[in-house]
Amino acid sequence: MAPFDSVTARLILLLAETGSIGRAAEREGIASSAVSRRVSDLEARLGVVLFDRSAQGVRLTPAGEAYAEGCRTVLRSIADLDALMAEFGSGQRGSLRLACTSSALTGRLPELLARYAQKFPGIEIAIAEMGAAKALLALDEGRGDVAIVSDNYDFNRFEIRPFEDERVWVLVPPDHPLAQAIEPRKALSFDAVVPHAMVGVHHAGSLDRLLSEAAVKLGHPMVETLRVESFPALVRMVEAGFGIGFLRSTSLHLLAGTDLVCAPLSEPWAMRQLLVARRKSSPQSAATRSFIALCAETYAPSA
Repeated sequence: MAPFDSVTARLILLLAETGSIGRAAEREGIASSAVSRRVSDLEARLGVVLFDRSAQGVRLTPAGEAYAEGCRTVLRSIADLDALMAEFGSGQRGSLRLACTSSALTGRLPELLARYAQKFPGIEIAIAEMGAAKALLALDEGRGDVAIVSDNYDFNRFEIRPFEDERVWVLVPPDHPLAQAIEPRKALSFDAVVPHAMVGVHHAGSLDRLLSEAAVKLGHPMVETLRVESFPALVRMVEAGFGIGFLRSTSLHLLAGTDLVCAPLSEPWAMRQLLVARRKSSPQSAATRSFIALCAETYAPSA
């Protein structure tokens, strides 16, 4: 069976409508002989007569009626498919696969995604929470379209844009010696806090790497009493008196209901960014373009 020919199918329907090879040819802007040849070739291939021909024109045979109805069905399906692909191309349909850190999910990302979902209800959103290194690996391996990660990684292979500014804060119990040095709205230097025992979080995570590198530069490695794997657990352990802790500003809401005191670190390196990243060489769907555009539209740099 030869492939379905949509041009010939449209001619069949036009002949059925006009009843005239000449009028059909005129409507299509082609020669009458070309119309006749297409119909004859199709009838020969199918082994049936599609039209009764007479001096008055052409009329569908019963086989022709069945074939014409099939042409209408196929052409409708093609039109529906074109419309569906147009929705995907415009970003009204499709999928968005996000690989993001817990810092992103505790910041403005949930509200932004809610806005995105309201604007593009046909986009299916899939979120995978993971460390920054794994999120970038997910982009490399094609398991994610966009990653939202901290800025202290190698981004040579990626196209990046700022997503959210965040500062590193130190948190301590109210009876800790450092609590007396913390003043409202006043930053604290890292060298004043690094001698104190701390609760670590996410070994080899972006915050862990950032603090460890800063401590090495000071020549004063940090002392950990224990290590946890989540920021809520870190807050609880600091509350219990196991040491000081560090959070990004996007996670400060976790302190609600506690009596912990906190202060931002004063060093320039403590002001970081979450970035929106995508692999430069990967094709960018309309859904991805729409999400990145919304991120840029709603990004507000810190003063």
